[in-house]
Amino acid sequence: MGIFRRGLSKTRQSFFGRISQLLGNTEIDEDTWDDIETLLIQADLGFNTTLQVVDALQDRVRAEGITKTDQLRDALKAELAALLSFPPALDISGRELSIILVVGVNGSGKTTSIAKLAHRLKNLSGRKVMIAAGDTFRAAAIKQLQTWGERIDVPVVANRPGSDPGAVVYDATKAAKARGYEILIIDTAGRLQNNYNLMRELTKISEVSGKVAPDAPHEVLLVLDGTTGQNAIEQAKSFQEASGVSGVIVTKLDSTAKGGMVFSIFHDLHLPVHYLGLGETIDDLVLFTPEFFVDSLFDDDDPVN
Repeated sequence: MGIFRRGLSKTRQSFFGRISQLLGNTEIDEDTWDDIETLLIQADLGFNTTLQVVDALQDRVRAEGITKTDQLRDALKAELAALLSFPPALDISGRELSIILVVGVNGSGKTTSIAKLAHRLKNLSGRKVMIAAGDTFRAAAIKQLQTWGERIDVPVVANRPGSDPGAVVYDATKAAKARGYEILIIDTAGRLQNNYNLMRELTKISEVSGKVAPDAPHEVLLVLDGTTGQNAIEQAKSFQEASGVSGVIVTKLDSTAKGGMVFSIFHDLHLPVHYLGLGETIDDLVLFTPEFFVDSLFDDDDPVN
């Protein structure tokens, strides 16, 4: 719980903090609903998600006979929590080699998230993890992964900048199977999501991995930058079409005052959020826990610990 409170302090002290201040001990009136709707939209829940929350909240108020705004606060927390669910376990068990494809635009924190995920899976599950540097369009991405790999003691299969990503993925998949590695995490190019060639490249990489490991990729994780809010939701829709996204990692939530886009991921995209990036250290990729997330947005009276 502590890392959630620390990581979400900016969000808690901004829009959601203002909601907590709004919901003191006064009578509920029409202005109350207008204020809640405005603040939720400003917190990046998005228009559709906000309307659903407010409608459900009004139904709850009528059904439970709520008249005071301090009671409304708890009801709002309950309605927001109802949008979320605990993520399913990653599909990385029961086979010789499990392949995780990681997609997302440049600047989203994708490369760093791959390193943090590899470190987490290696340490918590005790499995042998390998990384494929499939973003061959950026020499810096290859170098960054190799540096991370040395730091966390995870091998990285790479080729020259500008080489065929499909060939890198094929070589990495063959190497992982030959050396007895159990999890292969594949980085991919992150040019703009509306780039047709990029989307074709993602499809090709999926097909290449499936030739070596049956039914691969077994997970397709989309990395979204939490600071971009609703723009990230639009990016996600394009990646869903191109690569069959199965889950989401939301990064940089520690550096933004708008955490509401997490609710939009569940409501608009119908995708689970597996992990949140709540800091800069290698251990700051945390499993998404709905209760901790919602509580950390509202409980602004408690000290951060």
